[in-house]
Amino acid sequence: MAEKITTGQWNRTLLHRQHLLERVAEDAIEVLDRCVGLQAQDPRAPFFGLASRIADFDPSELDDLLTDREVVRMAMLRSTVFLMDAEDARWVRPLAQPALDAELAIHARKLNGVRPADVVTDAAELLAGGSLSGTELGRALQERHPDAPASTLVAVARCALPLVQVPPRGLWRGSAAPTYRLFDDWVGSGEPAVAGDEARRDLIRLYLRGFGPATVAGIQSWCGLTRLTPLVEEMEADWELVERIGPDGERLFDLEGLDIVDADRPAPIRLLAPYDNVLVAQADRRRIAEKERFGRLRTPNGRSPGFVLVDGWLAGSWRIADGRVHLEVMIELSSSQRDDLETEVQLLQQFLDGNG
Repeated sequence: MAEKITTGQWNRTLLHRQHLLERVAEDAIEVLDRCVGLQAQDPRAPFFGLASRIADFDPSELDDLLTDREVVRMAMLRSTVFLMDAEDARWVRPLAQPALDAELAIHARKLNGVRPADVVTDAAELLAGGSLSGTELGRALQERHPDAPASTLVAVARCALPLVQVPPRGLWRGSAAPTYRLFDDWVGSGEPAVAGDEARRDLIRLYLRGFGPATVAGIQSWCGLTRLTPLVEEMEADWELVERIGPDGERLFDLEGLDIVDADRPAPIRLLAPYDNVLVAQADRRRIAEKERFGRLRTPNGRSPGFVLVDGWLAGSWRIADGRVHLEVMIELSSSQRDDLETEVQLLQQFLDGNG
C-alpha cells in the first residue's frame, strides 16, 4: 500500500532536494544539474539561485562555465530561457520542440504571407559558423523578407532553431542584448545522449530527483510536456518509481530509494531567485506556498520578484533597487525570524557589493 506523506514532509523533502535546508559546498555545475537547469530569462536569476544553495558561491565560477561553453542559455522547456549543462541541453532541447512549435505558430500569423520554413532556412544560413545579435539577425532576415516584422522573423528563428544566447549576455557583469549562435557551432557537434521516450524518462527521473515527490501534473507543468501519465505508470511498473499519497489524497510519484524528510526538520530563512522553479511553473506549488499569497506576487507583465521563504513557506518577496535589497514581507515575524531574515538580507547585499 502506498505510503501517505504529510504537507510538512512534502515541503521539507522538496527543500532538502533543492539544497534549501542547508547550503552545500559543491561545484556550481553539480547544483545546476540537480536543479535540472535554472530559469534564466532574467540573466542574473541563476546567480541568485545558486547563491541561495551554495556556501560562499562566487559568480565568476558560473561566468567561467558560460565562457568555457560547459553551460548554455537558450530557449528550452516551456519555450522559456533556461541555463543548463550543455550536454543535457543537447537532449533536453528536442523535447521542448512541441512547446516551441506552438509559440512559432503564433508568430507565423504575423509573417504576412512569408513561409516559416523559408525564414528558418535563411536564419540557419545567416548564422552558420558565426553569431549575430537579435537586431542584426532581424535586419538580415528582413532584407530577404521585407514584408515581415524583424522581431517576428527573429522569434520564428528562435523557436525553430537551437540558438544559444552567447556571452557576454548572461554573465554576472554582462549587460549585452541577446546574441545568437547555433548550438552545434557554439558547443560542438554531437548526438543527443538519449532521445524519444527514453529522453522523457530521463527528464522525469531528473525532475523527481530534484523536486519529488510530485504529481504527474507537477512534472508536466514544469517541463511543458503532456501525456506523461502512461510513461510514469510504466516506470512505476518497472520498479523505477514508487507511489505515495499526498496530504490531500494526491497521487505522488518518486524515485525508488529516495528518502522522505521529517516535517519537524528546521528550515532556515532563504531568499530565492526570481523565477525559481520551486515556485514558478508548479502545479504542486501548494507544498511550499499558499495560493492566495503567491497570487499577490504575480505581475501583469509576467516578471518575477525574488521570493522570501520563512520556515520553508513563501512569506514575501525581494527586489533590488539602486543596488540595495528591498523586502516585502506578508506575515508577522517573531524576533528571531526578523534577525534571521536580516542575516540573509545582509548575505545577499554582501554578494551584490562584493561582486559588483
